[in-house]
Amino acid sequence: MKIETLRWTNNKLEMIDQRILPAAFEYLAYDSAASVAEGIRSMVVRGAPAIGVAAAYGVALEALRLSSAPRHSGLDPESSYSKKLDFRFRGNDEVEDFNSDMEAGFTVLAQSRPTAVNLFWGLKRMRGVWESVKGQNNSAVAERLLAEAHEILAEDIRINRAMGAFGAELLADGARVLTHCNAGALATAGWGTALGVFRSAVEAGKKISVIADETRPFLQGARLTAWEMVQENIPVTLITDNMVGFMMACGEVDAVVVGTDRVASNGDVANKIGTYMVAVLAHRHNIPFYVACPLSTIDMSIASGADIPIEERSVDEVKGFRDYHWAAEGVSIRNPAFDVTPAELVTALITEKGVVQQPDREKLIELFK
Repeated sequence: MKIETLRWTNNKLEMIDQRILPAAFEYLAYDSAASVAEGIRSMVVRGAPAIGVAAAYGVALEALRLSSAPRHSGLDPESSYSKKLDFRFRGNDEVEDFNSDMEAGFTVLAQSRPTAVNLFWGLKRMRGVWESVKGQNNSAVAERLLAEAHEILAEDIRINRAMGAFGAELLADGARVLTHCNAGALATAGWGTALGVFRSAVEAGKKISVIADETRPFLQGARLTAWEMVQENIPVTLITDNMVGFMMACGEVDAVVVGTDRVASNGDVANKIGTYMVAVLAHRHNIPFYVACPLSTIDMSIASGADIPIEERSVDEVKGFRDYHWAAEGVSIRNPAFDVTPAELVTALITEKGVVQQPDREKLIELFK
């Protein structure tokens, strides 16, 4: 990829502001758990894997922020002597303050968005690291958490590459592939899930073309997926969401590949609103419907898609776009951000461990062995 969705610069996390793409390209800097949570909530960063990575950095940033606070020792907090004796000079109150502030950081991040399970997966992984180093001084704790966040980012790219290679084998040379929303480098630490499959297919020498629907109401397909494909010189055609059935009926779609924000243990898939509609149409026209997802997106703790919390976002996103409103004043508006596609409509899951045809509970259990 020519761009980094998230990057570590000058002891801050920088994230591409995806709200203003493709009109402008800008990084915003974050230095605390609260600021990262707001970046997630306001859609500066979006996409389940990218949210998980951002949350991991949010935890590390909070530890760094807290560890740089003045200590009771009276020494220069940056001196090696002070760092070495940090734990000895901290009183019980200071230890408790650090721990309680870290808990607050975890909480604010967990509350940023409810549907993408990678958020909670990332926080759980960071909590495990934090618990393992609690007895060390603040600076050592912060450095260990930062190292783990860096590893989560690098690991995400490796996983996406593996998924891409498995998924590329499913696409024929010359395939015309429809995707919904944005499951590309912008939705991950890099490479992408669904769009990673396309990148890997092209890298393998296949001549594929992409059909991106707009993805109302936030227009991730029009603004982000189309932009990514143009940057990669992969042929892409933009359509509105309500053109999908027509394109399929005309025989212009050979396969569908989408990402996901959470997969239930029975194989039900939650993804951006409108995915269920695409899956039903694909089933009607005998078109394979593939879902690219890392294992971290599979939530074995819930029985089915009925248990997945569905985020309702601001009605302003449906009224219009940015400052322009086209809806009639006074009209009632709903804005569920996700829907659930039943497992029976999913041809296969594409994971870093391989392709799972017709996913069900038993097959998903096998993935984690």
